Amino acid sequence: MFDEDIARIRTHRNNIHRYRRLLKTRLSDLERRFVERRLSEEQAAVEALVSGTFPVAFTLPKGLGATPSPEASS
Repeated sequence: MFDEDIARIRTHRNNIHRYRRLLKTRLSDLERRFVERRLSEEQAAVEALVSGTFPVAFTLPKGLGATPSPEASS
């Protein structure tokens, strides 16, 4: 079961990266809304899966993989 959860997390992570790459391209408003919605759904799914797989020891920060703000690095 643990290996399956890790595989699911990896799949969600790959989807998140793919959607972020798509958002850097030229998209219509409809396409952009769709990709943003899918990105949000994937992030929620991976957060739920991670919290169930690693209930206490590992928690992911909000915005999985988001770049830190300039103030955070100071």
